[in-house]
Amino acid sequence: MRDLQAYRVKQKEPLSADILGLKILGMPPPSGGPPMILMLNILAQYEVPSGFLGPLGIHREIEALKHAFAVRMNLGDPDFVNITAVLSDMLSPKFAKELKKDINDSKTFGPNHYGGRWNQVQDHGTSHVSIIDQERNAVSMTSTINGYFGAGMLSPSTGIVLNNEMDDFSMPANVSKNVPPPAPANFIVPGKRPLSSMSPTIVLKDGKLKAVVGASGGALIIAGTAEVLLNHFVREMDPFRAVISPRVYHQLIPNVVNYENWTTVSGDHIELSADIRAALQKKGHVLEGLAGGTICQFIVQKFERYKNGVGKLVAVSDPRKGGFPAGF
Repeated sequence: MRDLQAYRVKQKEPLSADILGLKILGMPPPSGGPPMILMLNILAQYEVPSGFLGPLGIHREIEALKHAFAVRMNLGDPDFVNITAVLSDMLSPKFAKELKKDINDSKTFGPNHYGGRWNQVQDHGTSHVSIIDQERNAVSMTSTINGYFGAGMLSPSTGIVLNNEMDDFSMPANVSKNVPPPAPANFIVPGKRPLSSMSPTIVLKDGKLKAVVGASGGALIIAGTAEVLLNHFVREMDPFRAVISPRVYHQLIPNVVNYENWTTVSGDHIELSADIRAALQKKGHVLEGLAGGTICQFIVQKFERYKNGVGKLVAVSDPRKGGFPAGF
């Protein structure tokens, strides 16, 4: 009870990284900003856009994800764990360049190859909203209760569903030889915040607001958010195509590529193409179809036609969940 009574909201500076000609503003630890930035930094080492096209581009995304998830489990709440060195690495293009050298375009490897020492945490129960107003103030906000109906309890005074976020901590446990141990940096301590995959992101270009993006989808958020950014800013897809294109996910452990294969509530069928799946399997990837995935909200400010430095807004609410953008 004392822990709950002492709980306070903490305001922290966002992460900032210059990648692919953009300034990426991301959520600091213990959230998902650092691994997403590391993934983008690794991929930024390839030639644009040729290094991102076709099955090879998808393979490189997966390999970058595996490296990012391996490093991610060294993170924890910076108020309780010294993560200065690992965070500096995750934001460093030099460190990303070294990891890129370890990516083999012809094959993939088991988890040990990527240096992952710890088991992953599985978070759930997320929701996201992206907002830009007429003055081009921007909000990217992800929230979570970590499971269906959270802790299964309502606040009697507010009606708010209470979360069961304690589940996002790593738990000390006896493990078998085939399963990595839990990560000590994410062990439970009173007042500590657990690791999260939430990756709300704001993108600037030449000092001006360019995009707002984020997603729901638990541990898949990091990949989903990064792929929407890559689709639009590197593969040059329009905002709708950038969101609707089939996504792939990897969390290092288990060593499985999950690819979208499902029919959405609107009746659209989303599935990674057969030729890309076959090419990935030839490189050694184990594939499993996933009837679900991340739900992304993406807003882009276009400057082709603008007045007084204010561009046209194009908003996409992911149709996977039957969403529509709203403007007024």
